[in-house]
Amino acid sequence: MMGKKERHFAPLIHVSLEELVPQDHFYRNLEWKLDLSFVREFVQETYAGGGRPSIDPIVFFKLQLVMFFEGIRSERQLMWHAADRLSIRWYLGYDLGEPLPDHSSLTRIRERYGVEVFRHFFDAIVEQCQQEKLVWGKELYIDSTQVNANADLDSLTPRFAVEAREAIQTHLAALFSDQDTPPEQQTGASEAVAASPEVTATAAIACPVPTPLPVALAEPEREEFTQEIATRHDWIAEQGRPQREVRGYYQRTSDLRISTTDPDATPMRLKGGGTHLGYHVHYVVDGGKARIILQALVTPSEVMDNQPMRDLIFRTRFRWKLRPRHVTGDTK
Repeated sequence: MMGKKERHFAPLIHVSLEELVPQDHFYRNLEWKLDLSFVREFVQETYAGGGRPSIDPIVFFKLQLVMFFEGIRSERQLMWHAADRLSIRWYLGYDLGEPLPDHSSLTRIRERYGVEVFRHFFDAIVEQCQQEKLVWGKELYIDSTQVNANADLDSLTPRFAVEAREAIQTHLAALFSDQDTPPEQQTGASEAVAASPEVTATAAIACPVPTPLPVALAEPEREEFTQEIATRHDWIAEQGRPQREVRGYYQRTSDLRISTTDPDATPMRLKGGGTHLGYHVHYVVDGGKARIILQALVTPSEVMDNQPMRDLIFRTRFRWKLRPRHVTGDTK
């Protein structure tokens, strides 16, 4: 006789999540090897002294690692995935009956932290890898990968219209903010700041002048190099944003049109054919057995590998005090 399975679930009694996750699971090893307690120091300034307790910053960054390891790009999909996986619940420290954080909270936290906090987090992880002798440093590999944006080509609109609208909004915001403040308070505050020696001393302490390094260059050569450095485009300082100045007769589509849905994404030719809005993620990978990612930079898809390559190599070389003998990249 053919059987039929009835769906019936009894409540769990005396079952611990600690027992349900295998002892040799990946997230158990990750919890054992990687201590994330340092993230509290990075984000301490972004929280107020009182109010309702927030999501634990360690939990937030653990979720970011889960996104990376599981290949998830959406925070909504991430929380669906976390609710479905016992191992991820165990890694986050949430019991079976405990509600997980909402995906909208993760979005607000990420926007509040900003890029610099994530860069410090990345550097701290690489520093731990270097302390554990996982970074070889003799060979470096450079490549980029395509990432599709969650936006359609139909969202492209003339760039000058969007930039003109933003300029008008910025001007109006500055204009009305000045009108809201009485003139006597504006002049009084500026005079107090200018006349206060304490403010001047604090600014001098906060921004010390670096000690000039000894160089064996003549004064004209030094001035020439200084001007060249001042005018060159620093990809890491600009967080991957390209220069939009149109030079000569060559014009890219991204120089003239911008997406209203995702302004940072630009048209990208897919490897399988077709065009879509997207990004390039540029990596510098160590040539050792562990293949540690030493640098990462997200740029619009129009930026090819050879453009930010020097900045990525220089930062890798001096940030981690490496002496690479070979640097390998593809034809791009």
